Amino acid sequence: MSKYTIAWMPGDGVGNDVMRATRIVLDKLGLDAEYVHADIGWEFWIKEGNPLPERTIEILKKTDCALFGAITSKPREEAAEELDPALRDKGLTYFSPIVRLRQLFNLHTNLRPCEAFKGNPLNRLGDDIDLVVFRENTEGMYGGIEWFPLPEKIATAMADPEVGLPDRMQRWFDKGLENVALSTRVVSRQGCESICRQSFEYAKKFGRKSVTLVEKPNVLRETGGLMTRVFREVAKDYPGVEAWEANIDAICMWMLKNPQDYDVLVAENMFGDIVSDLCAGLVGGLGFAPAANIGDEYAVFEPTHGSAPKYDGKDVVNPIAMLLTAKMMLDWLGEADMADRLHSAISAVIEAGEVRTYDMAQVRAGSAGAASTTEMAKAVAARL
Repeated sequence: MSKYTIAWMPGDGVGNDVMRATRIVLDKLGLDAEYVHADIGWEFWIKEGNPLPERTIEILKKTDCALFGAITSKPREEAAEELDPALRDKGLTYFSPIVRLRQLFNLHTNLRPCEAFKGNPLNRLGDDIDLVVFRENTEGMYGGIEWFPLPEKIATAMADPEVGLPDRMQRWFDKGLENVALSTRVVSRQGCESICRQSFEYAKKFGRKSVTLVEKPNVLRETGGLMTRVFREVAKDYPGVEAWEANIDAICMWMLKNPQDYDVLVAENMFGDIVSDLCAGLVGGLGFAPAANIGDEYAVFEPTHGSAPKYDGKDVVNPIAMLLTAKMMLDWLGEADMADRLHSAISAVIEAGEVRTYDMAQVRAGSAGAASTTEMAKAVAARL
């Protein structure tokens, strides 16, 4: 019997390519694991009206963790148009399967390290950038509480004088509620405290000098204000770690000017998503950006890049983000030695510069001289 049981979810597009590449490396490492395929993604939305079938949820409940490739998501109208005609009158609405997974398994922490590897030609701002983003993963703007059109009972409730918004709501009635969409940003003190404390604990454990809160409390006074107050309260318990604060718009400028000034960043769901992609751009792009969705008892590991449908099956994309994601999985499983070996192998291949996918070679995908997804994986495996 294998030591670990891992749900294997390639998902959509290039998720299949990078997962195949990752299996080459995991097998070479000798990880004692059984990989159980689990269905997820656009194909199952089209055929079944559910991008996260219940059978997949049951598989995840019986595994130690999950490794996930990539997902395709589209707006509601486009999703409805692609649904199997036999399902279009069933009242089905597309939802993001990864968001649902985060909420179902309470994967409250999204951890996104962004490291500039020595020798990467895409490191235009230096090889000494080493950032870690802690993103609250189940609340905020990505909480999934939305309406279109805006139901009258919701609008009326918000216009109730006891709520204090009647003057602000009137203009939406004037526009016609059938023309109005509403997305909510809901945060809790518990969610704010959990993600802030984890960021400080990480900084303390790994000798990081600072934790920066990324928010917008000057405009989002209630939700941003709550996050800021909690951040300041938590910071008092960590006198050895500097606590900084920055607005989301301002930090996008400051990090481009002085990325080396920052260390650990913490943010609510949407702002964490935004700033982590910025961090990825500082270290070479999404091809180098891993991520982990971590809960108290379960974790789903996925790179931050999308499904890139135009490259599906062409074996051309950079698998480094997926390999680094596997490294995070190994750390979470307690396989520190394997994780270190994998990280060292990735570093060695990038620094040597002999094998480069099209983004690293700075040529068109599929061009001569650019390594394939599989070739990059084999180069890393050889370094093990």
